[in-house]
Amino acid sequence: MMQHFIVIGNPINHSKSPQIHTAFARSVGLSVSYQKQYCPNDADSFTAVVSAFFAGGGVGANITLPFKEMAFEMIKSNGRLSTHALAAGAVNTILQDQQGLYGDNTDGRGLVADLYAQAIELDNKKIALIGAGGAARGVILPLLEAGAHISIFNRTFLKATNLVNEFQSDKLSAHSLDELKTGGKFDVIINATSATTIGQILDLGDCSANFAYDMMYGKPSEFLIHFKQQGADISDGFGMLIQQAKLSFEQWTGKTIDLSQVQF
Repeated sequence: MMQHFIVIGNPINHSKSPQIHTAFARSVGLSVSYQKQYCPNDADSFTAVVSAFFAGGGVGANITLPFKEMAFEMIKSNGRLSTHALAAGAVNTILQDQQGLYGDNTDGRGLVADLYAQAIELDNKKIALIGAGGAARGVILPLLEAGAHISIFNRTFLKATNLVNEFQSDKLSAHSLDELKTGGKFDVIINATSATTIGQILDLGDCSANFAYDMMYGKPSEFLIHFKQQGADISDGFGMLIQQAKLSFEQWTGKTIDLSQVQF
């Protein structure tokens, strides 16, 4: 029996989710239809699209920009949220069961899974996280669960401080971006801003890291170029995209995906 999935976004044409999930399905012998769904950027339209999809027998929905926070608010009022969705303040995965809509966020766990896949250790390691917006917030809990010590660097120090106060962990600290310039040695440095892919330059000064990770992908990254020139190992966020999708697909279908058996 054909199972139906969608990804909802605006814009949406660039999404690689249909190819990724179709490849997952092929690897485990499932028949699926995975469609891109454009939606006007307002809460009423978004709620209508989600409701119509699940009322029509849909199995699972992925949510991408700009709707992750909107999905969070919708399900907060009319469904259940996972611990990771609550921590992120955003939802990227929706399913419907006998109790109604359930929202999860697999982004942060996707990041951690990709780091592990690249043999990067996190337990008791020093992590620099650049940014204090939604992308940064979404990865903090999974990194903490992995045992990392996280220093959050942000241009607006107050935003970094607010994040630290929300999570209330002694493994989290807040810093201004200027502090990063003065040096510091990290096991892993993660760019959770879009700065380097939209032409902005992050002044990274004298800081250094063994491994640099840019959560963005698909465009040249001045951030990764900087650390590659230092001799660090580097990675963009494409593996995170695959890993977060894998977690969504496994929730929806109950199947376990072996990425070594998937042909994209």
